[in-house]
Amino acid sequence: MTPGTVTIIGAGQGGFQAAISLRQNGFEGAITLIGDEPGLPYQRPPLSKVYLQDGKAEALYLRPESFFEAKRIDYLPGTRVEAIDRAAQRLTVLRDGAEKSLPYDHLILATGTRNLRPPIEGIAHACDLRTLTDAQRLREKLDQPARIAVIGGGFIGLEFAAVARKLGHEVAVIEAAPRLMARAVSQRMSDHFADLHRGWGTALHLGQPAVAVEPAGVTLADGTGVTADFVLVAAGVRPNVELAEAAGLAIDNGVKTDARLQTSDPAISALGDCASFPDPRGRGHIRLESVQAATDHARLIAKRLAKGDTDPYGALPWFWSDQGACKLQIAGYATPDAAEEEIAAGIVGRFDERGLAAIETIDNARAHMRARKLIASPEPVTRADLEEIAA
Repeated sequence: MTPGTVTIIGAGQGGFQAAISLRQNGFEGAITLIGDEPGLPYQRPPLSKVYLQDGKAEALYLRPESFFEAKRIDYLPGTRVEAIDRAAQRLTVLRDGAEKSLPYDHLILATGTRNLRPPIEGIAHACDLRTLTDAQRLREKLDQPARIAVIGGGFIGLEFAAVARKLGHEVAVIEAAPRLMARAVSQRMSDHFADLHRGWGTALHLGQPAVAVEPAGVTLADGTGVTADFVLVAAGVRPNVELAEAAGLAIDNGVKTDARLQTSDPAISALGDCASFPDPRGRGHIRLESVQAATDHARLIAKRLAKGDTDPYGALPWFWSDQGACKLQIAGYATPDAAEEEIAAGIVGRFDERGLAAIETIDNARAHMRARKLIASPEPVTRADLEEIAA
């Protein structure tokens, strides 16, 4: 049955897309979109790339304020959800210092993730790069020549490091794992990007966790001191599940859902970075930190609520990272233990027990698009198929 009122907690791209997709699918009921940050919903991926260089916040906004009125979406920025009462189907929210109660017939959790703060002495003095406010603070710091230490050699840390080097700053990246982006890419890609960053003048400290952040910089586990005027922590994220957990929903490295992204309560769905859903390749439950996955989740949930569609989620994941002038694109999803094979220069295939799981490409949009079609196809993938995408 189509709900009369849909309330969405989280005004990132997934939550925002859910609101849009409900209207696009003909939903005529009430929609409330709740965001805990001030201002309009905005894109996060450019924060660690273009925004740090141009500072154009207006270019990040997903839609102008007039859009919400035109689409009859009640947008509540600066609003914190305190609790979910599943029995009464109501939320307790805090806005402008006042507590209110909001009803829902169906609730969508798009609560996303927050930055992981490792247990490092003095870590409270380090900067984050998660929100527009974080990025604005970093831009101010980048106005003056600086020595910068980045704790974390994943996408965000490396994207920031590339921008900072381009702006002429002295940069060191500290990564506890023995290679860069170890959770996301193959050894070959890690090595390639390590060479790139070193070539741009960034110092890499791999396999050495930070143990202390001090006014003069960072101390590593082997006693090495990395001098820095400020420190950025980009050491991964954790899903925001506390509201769901307190409400008694099933949790499994995220809010656990079925293949239709419905939680253990049929009146509540979850999407995006906070959702743990069945892997279409049968590898248990997975959670993807991806704008593309969040928006695909939102479209599927909207179709289910507005039209009664019961299709399971099976969209092919894809990811990208811009580091300097180099674009890494990944089609599919591979776990860190996947085997790898170089198909051609700048193209790596990753394999699990079911065959080809993902393909990584560098500066090759054509091969990436062909790879997405190839992996999404139900047909078996041969070596000749893989070589063809590189041709």
